[in-house]
Amino acid sequence: MRRNVVGYLILVVVLLIVALFRPYAFFYGLQRGSLYGMIALPLALILGIVGLLNLAHGEFLTLSLYLTYFLFDRFKIDPLVSMLMIVPFLLAFGFFVYKLVIERSLKAHHLNLLLLTFGVSIVMVETFNIVWTSRPRNIYVPYATTSVNIFGVRVGGYEFFYTLIAMMVLIGLLIFLKKTRLGQATYAVGQNPKGAAIVGINVKLVYAFVFSLAAGLVALAGAFLSVRSSIFPHVGGPFTMKSFSLTAMAGLGNLPGIVLAGIVLAVAEEIVKSIPRYTGWADLVFFVVLIVAIVLKSFRRREG
Repeated sequence: MRRNVVGYLILVVVLLIVALFRPYAFFYGLQRGSLYGMIALPLALILGIVGLLNLAHGEFLTLSLYLTYFLFDRFKIDPLVSMLMIVPFLLAFGFFVYKLVIERSLKAHHLNLLLLTFGVSIVMVETFNIVWTSRPRNIYVPYATTSVNIFGVRVGGYEFFYTLIAMMVLIGLLIFLKKTRLGQATYAVGQNPKGAAIVGINVKLVYAFVFSLAAGLVALAGAFLSVRSSIFPHVGGPFTMKSFSLTAMAGLGNLPGIVLAGIVLAVAEEIVKSIPRYTGWADLVFFVVLIVAIVLKSFRRREG
């Protein structure tokens, strides 16, 4: 516990130093990192409770983006309003996918589960291609291009919604897991599913609930992202690996660490982007961190 607190303090100090010397990198990294954290939290929830790495995670995000675009294009429904319809739809869709595809294979080998969710990902991407084609779509709303001046630094104002919503989702999940009966049952299943089943907890129902909840949270992120991102079939793919990288870096069950890691890595991305002729290297930051995190954890296990 003390080691985690020291680690958090070091990261906060690093962020403050960056804010002083590279304010643009700090603010843009804070915004983008909050988005990364918000999208990573549902994946970490499934991985920690169900024990499943959902390789179709990014495609659920893509689906929410396309649905938001459809409602905006056909019915002129604002994305921040349409999420009231899309989040429940993704909750139901996640439950449907879990019951139809995932639940029957949970006892299979982990590699088979990975291949299964990868197959779901491929099916969803090809469906997007058939229905909407590969042409990028965009949503234009006036408030998405607003800017604010912070200590002489002008940055996008809308993107601070990412930070606000990420904090709300994080706090909501922590309260849910620690203060509600369903949340405590969910946490118990994640710790020891066999023991939870012995004391009367419906493990299968908890798994279905967690998968459904994760899909709904991804839809929430998609609604806010939709006005600031081009929408195309593969737009969600990179978020799957970035979410996994954050979970590997912070550790399972460390939800605050996932959000903080997202901010730190996004700031690192922005710093790399600010270096002339090295802009294209920014996407490597997450994957370098993933490799380093896995190597360090393997060394710790050997020492233990």
